[in-house]
Amino acid sequence: MFRRRSPISLRKIIVVAAALLACPGVVFAQRHGGGGASAGGGGMNSIGRPTGVDQKDDLKDFHEALAVQATSQQIVDYNAMVKSAAAAGATMQRLLEQLDKKDVSALAGRGATLEQALEKARTENKNFLAGFSGAQKTGLKEITKKLTRADAELAQRSVELNQRIADAKSASDAIASSVQNLEGALANFQNEQASLGQEMGIVNSDREDVAFEIAPVRTSISFKSQPVVIVTAGAISRSAAQAGPNSYAVKLTEDISDLQQNITQVLRAQLDKAERCGERVAIQNATIMPMPPTSLVSLQLHFERWSCFGGQNNEMAEGDGSLEVKLTPEVTVDGTLRLTPVVGRIDAQGLLGESLRSGSLGDELRDKMADAILSAVRQGGNFKVILPPAAQNSATLRHTQFQNTGAGALTVVLDGEIKVSDDKATALASELKGQPSSLPTVPR
Repeated sequence: MFRRRSPISLRKIIVVAAALLACPGVVFAQRHGGGGASAGGGGMNSIGRPTGVDQKDDLKDFHEALAVQATSQQIVDYNAMVKSAAAAGATMQRLLEQLDKKDVSALAGRGATLEQALEKARTENKNFLAGFSGAQKTGLKEITKKLTRADAELAQRSVELNQRIADAKSASDAIASSVQNLEGALANFQNEQASLGQEMGIVNSDREDVAFEIAPVRTSISFKSQPVVIVTAGAISRSAAQAGPNSYAVKLTEDISDLQQNITQVLRAQLDKAERCGERVAIQNATIMPMPPTSLVSLQLHFERWSCFGGQNNEMAEGDGSLEVKLTPEVTVDGTLRLTPVVGRIDAQGLLGESLRSGSLGDELRDKMADAILSAVRQGGNFKVILPPAAQNSATLRHTQFQNTGAGALTVVLDGEIKVSDDKATALASELKGQPSSLPTVPR
């Protein structure tokens, strides 16, 4: 659900105000003075008139909190400042995408754009601090120091990245490392801005964190006579680092342990064949194990080659062997998930060995194996089934990988992005708040 973080300064006001309500005599004495104050009252002068708040007065925190509260114009300026920092974060993400695509030629332009975005964010931050009243400068001195240090670090990391990009000899790994350092500096900068906003009593809707858990969905898939169940859960979140006001990150985690446990039967349903005159393949055993971010499928199979002469079947060759295939998940530009299979170790002799290494049998087994597992992963992580209606047509897959959850158990993690209009953002929040906690089943 949407979560607002209550400003610390407002909590102080509420606590002190509650104390005042509980002790109205204190308020009366402060407002009217007179000889009713007891000796040592500190807040009264020799003739009983109020002199202001003593350092030991219970109202000290109350007045200090009031003194640093933001004006209406400061609230507007603060929100604009935070949006600029968020825009810089979005620009940084686009630069990272260029790095992922190994598009070195586009880095210089992206780097210049990022530098401008960061400079804008830092300038607005400095202007905001410069507009403080005397009381705000005093009351917010410590948190302002932290923000100023965060700003200096951000500037330093920005310079380092620009130097790396300008240096034609810089490797992509070195540039990626600089981007990560800059990303951490920007996150720290934004966190300090958020802390400042809390102290000033600003609740910024663009900065508040939004996090929803997606109720687990059970997807039933049938591979001929072999059923498999995949359970998918996840989360939808938004923060100032996301690109755009209604941009959300979605992460789904598919528990494919049932597929893993039944992989022999699944692949038998897909790979076994018994041609009367031709090849006969029988999968004897299969395993699929995590090798993050990839997975490794191992097959043990029995192979026969039969020919037909004069209406009779004749066995020409047979043998047993094993085959390993590494499956690497990839996401295309349009968000389509693929599994790229690469044949690894082959342990087979004779005709079977030749067919696996250079014949069509190896390619056939490799491709059918990848297609079967890809089908299961796609159905288990289908955005149009897992996500609420308001987000189903607005989600794009960005990254995926296999993960090991311990003891060799296999899961698939899908990271995506949701971009919706203002109306759909409201509808999405409403749908997620009212989602059931039960475990629906999606038949396939």
